[in-house]
Amino acid sequence: MKKLPLGIQNFREMISGGYVYVDKTRFVYNLINSGKYYFLSRPRRFGKSLLLDTIAEAFSGDRELFKGLWIYGSDYEFEKHPVVSLDMSSIANETPETLKSSLRAGLIRRMNEEGFNVDSEIPSDIFSVLIGELYKKHGQKVVVLIDEYDKPILDHITNTDIAEANREILRGFYGILKSMDQCLRMTFITGVSKFTKTSIFSELNNLTDITLTREYACICGIPVEDLRIYFSDHIENMAALDEFKLYENLSDEILAWYDGYSWDGVSRLLNPFGLLTFLYQKRFSSFWYASGSPKFLMDVIRRREQGYANLQRLSMGEWALDSFDIGNVEVEPLLFQTGYLTVKETLPGSRPPVYILGMPNYEVRIAFNLHILAEFTEKGGGYAESAYRRIKESLETGDLQSMLNSLKGLFASIPYELHIKHESYYHSIFFAIMNLLGFDIVAEVSVSGGRVDAVLELAEKAYVIEFKYEHCEKNTPPEEKQKLFDKVLGEGMNQIIDKGYADKFAGSGKDVVLAAFAFLGRDDIELSFKTL
Repeated sequence: MKKLPLGIQNFREMISGGYVYVDKTRFVYNLINSGKYYFLSRPRRFGKSLLLDTIAEAFSGDRELFKGLWIYGSDYEFEKHPVVSLDMSSIANETPETLKSSLRAGLIRRMNEEGFNVDSEIPSDIFSVLIGELYKKHGQKVVVLIDEYDKPILDHITNTDIAEANREILRGFYGILKSMDQCLRMTFITGVSKFTKTSIFSELNNLTDITLTREYACICGIPVEDLRIYFSDHIENMAALDEFKLYENLSDEILAWYDGYSWDGVSRLLNPFGLLTFLYQKRFSSFWYASGSPKFLMDVIRRREQGYANLQRLSMGEWALDSFDIGNVEVEPLLFQTGYLTVKETLPGSRPPVYILGMPNYEVRIAFNLHILAEFTEKGGGYAESAYRRIKESLETGDLQSMLNSLKGLFASIPYELHIKHESYYHSIFFAIMNLLGFDIVAEVSVSGGRVDAVLELAEKAYVIEFKYEHCEKNTPPEEKQKLFDKVLGEGMNQIIDKGYADKFAGSGKDVVLAAFAFLGRDDIELSFKTL
């Protein structure tokens, strides 16, 4: 039984060390033989670094390293080429000056390895000299592989001054690749995000973006059909353990947790980091989330008015889906690019393509909502676990007053300095709680009379919910506060009734509950409900 390659991103070590390697060499062959400049966006921990290292080894001339893999039996000649690999996640970027200095230091080290000298302090100049000298020294065109190209920008996405300054440095740095075309055999750039081409690749405008190309949909990650091919021994050994015997089919449970990613709406992929960590630790958990979620994502979510709630069957066009820019960061494409949303389907006949997005699996749903709670309440899921259980029981029995008491306790745990005086703040926490509980809750539901804030369906009940926020000073007298509550709750309930928000459930056989929530502040929440 081959070893699990947890944390290993080096192709040679993986092959020579007897680790499981999911064969991606057919993709490598196609890339090498069908183009020259490529760009790929994939979430963190999804195999981008291993892919680049596999490409580097394919240009090393060592055919025997690939024995047993698809490319070994192909007509690929394994011609040796000099390779320049840059991992931008290892480049310091705290300030623009630090970024330039760190880039320069890394390039100078490579220059010294080859015995080259350069008299410039400008990273792009050194990069250009390195490529040119490698071409002359080896008599072969150079392969350039850049991993995490966007990290110096994403690390400062909410500090636009530094982000824009770092972008300008990278724009010039990457831009020299086009002018070195005669010296280059292949260029491959990867990252989490996709900035607009005019933003960072304006000078390198000949990149072929394969992010949403069906041919390369499975270039990273583990296809569902490969789960049995490569990991059957590990799964069978685990299925025999007492703690896993309760599962009727362990493979199905694994898929529920770690499957569901897609970039074409057809193929389905497992998160490699989540799967490998599960097999290694022999327990289900949100390993991908625990490995470190991007802070910039939560910063962006907290700043937008509508929160994060509208994520089910979200439709987006291709242009909006795979690009964004500093100062105009939209949450939905960012959620897609960072791995919290994936393509569920492509609308047939749409021109240009329109994609339906959703959360890929149980791990991501749990991870995302725990992260929302942690960021918005500074407490996280563990603190509120008992409240979750009480809320779940309250909704199932229809005891909304009990649920309200649990919600009040949870909101009261939020530090005052984190409180945001906006309706979307309460939306986000409420939806995070409901999703963590596993309820089928849908946000911003369109009906003939308008858009319902939320609809929550159970087997025998349906809750139609409207949220209302009204600012109220802390020292407001109780009688004035109650008048304000009555006014806001009345507005919410009247809106539900007058606009026919519950009409869709007529004749459904379910008990329909209309619920209006009024938020006046962190410690002031009230509820009005009516059962039809």
